[in-house]
Amino acid sequence: MAVYSMTGYATGQSGGSAEARSPENARDVQPSVGVEIRSVNSRFLDLSFKLPDDLRGTEPALREMLTAKLKRGKVEVRAWIEGRAESGPRSPSTLELQKLVGLQDNVRAWLPTAAPLSVAEVLQLSSRNPFDASDLHKPLMALAAKALDNLLSARAREGQRLTDMLLDRLSQLRQLAHDAQPLIPQMVAQQRQRFIDRWNDALVASASAVTGNTVAPEMAHERALTEATAFAIRIDVAEELTRLDSHLIEIERLLKKGAEVGKRLDFLIQELHREANTLGSKSSNIELTRISVDMKVLIEQMREQVQNIE
Repeated sequence: MAVYSMTGYATGQSGGSAEARSPENARDVQPSVGVEIRSVNSRFLDLSFKLPDDLRGTEPALREMLTAKLKRGKVEVRAWIEGRAESGPRSPSTLELQKLVGLQDNVRAWLPTAAPLSVAEVLQLSSRNPFDASDLHKPLMALAAKALDNLLSARAREGQRLTDMLLDRLSQLRQLAHDAQPLIPQMVAQQRQRFIDRWNDALVASASAVTGNTVAPEMAHERALTEATAFAIRIDVAEELTRLDSHLIEIERLLKKGAEVGKRLDFLIQELHREANTLGSKSSNIELTRISVDMKVLIEQMREQVQNIE
């Protein structure tokens, strides 16, 4: 399955042709409807609707349609109606005047005493719009379904771009971990030897200062070795690198699996950051410190992008 970004945009418009919406015959055609869907990242699915009053009745159906296909993201749906008659009087077309005259003649044929239409009545009748908003509900739902499919396609394309970027960062992190591996035994041995040297120097100084109160060389060496080993264990970062590698494997597996992986990826990125921090805090080697810093830079780049994955 694909990895989806939470960022996307889609729009659509339905209705008559440009000629049908011309001023001369705008009253004789059904208004057109348009819809726009925008989405950005969010921890949960947050839907908002900006609909004209005539289309408010479609909100529950639109909400059901979106929740069936979207799991996370802040999604805004905006719809509008075009081609609606403007308020106020307008100049009636010749065709409309002919229709009114014909209707008046038919009425007066049966009711000879009926008063003829006044100019105000003609303007009022020609300004009426027989538009029924409920007729636009079905076209709006069809248009919204198409826009939602386009939105999912846009989110899938963006998700693929994010996946490629994350896989590239995973490869760089693996290389850094590989570079750190040979430094670990060297660092532990150096620290162990440095500790023994300092311990021996302290023993010599103590023996010179306190006459008749010396420590047996074998006992001093054994104690120094024990302390040095304990210290070396504390600075050994092999476990951190092992856990970091397991997190990288799991992240790659999730990216290949796809679907709703954003929250799990976010958790694993936090774990990666924790291991890189520990690696840096334990490091007594300049090269290992540089590797830790480079890791944290890459992990931060991943964290920013994972925030956009559904």
